[in-house]
Order: sequence, then C-alpha cells, then structure tokens
Amino acid sequence: QVRLVESGGGLVQAGDSLRLSCAASGRTFNWYALGWFRQAPGKEHEFVAAISRSGGVTDYHDSMKGRFTISRDNAKNTVYLQMNSLKPEDTAVYYCAASGLRSSTWIGVQKSEYNFWGQGTQVTVSS
Repeated sequence: QVRLVESGGGLVQAGDSLRLSCAASGRTFNWYALGWFRQAPGKEHEFVAAISRSGGVTDYHDSMKGRFTISRDNAKNTVYLQMNSLKPEDTAVYYCAASGLRSSTWIGVQKSEYNFWGQGTQVTVSS
C-alpha cells in the first residue's frame, strides 16, 4: 500500500510555470512506477507523464512534450511534475498515481494500469 498526496497546484497565467509534487508514504517508494494524469471538467482522465521505478524511463503525452518534465526523488519519496509554458487548456485537476509490482523500466500510460491514486490538485491557467 502507498498513500499519495499531491501539492503545488494553483491559479497562474498563460505562459507561467508550476511544479507539482506528490509525496508518498511508506518505505517502498522505489518499488512503484509513477504517473501523472489530469481531468478537466466534463472530460475523462488524460495521461500526462510517467516515470519508471528507476527514473531512467519517462514518457509524455504528445501535447506536453517539451513543456512538462516528470522526475522522482526516491530518497524523498516524491515525484514531481514541472510544467512550463502553461496554456488555458492545461486547466484540470492533476492526479499522481502509482503502480506496483513492475519491472524497473516499466511505464504505464493507461489509467487502468495504476493501483493507487492521490486526491488531486487543481491547476487553473487563465488567458
């Protein structure tokens, strides 16, 4: 079991940056592959980014490549999402998720591949 708590969301203007953090409980943080998803009002969850247990493999939604960066600090039990050049269409609730029992290089892009979820943090980008 792992408990995830996101932070760092807020209201920003288009072009600004934000860094989201997701802190995990437990001593086995490095057993989990991690991902970020988002959900805009009236829409389904959308994959944002993922990172492997080792941190050596990452993937991004095409629309976020070059703007967002996912990273993890296993010593701090934390995964980050650095978001630059934010756009109004990035407005959503952002969730971090963890998937256990995966190889060190596995990453997942589907919501169904993740077992544990945080409560989400709101990001609002004004034009």
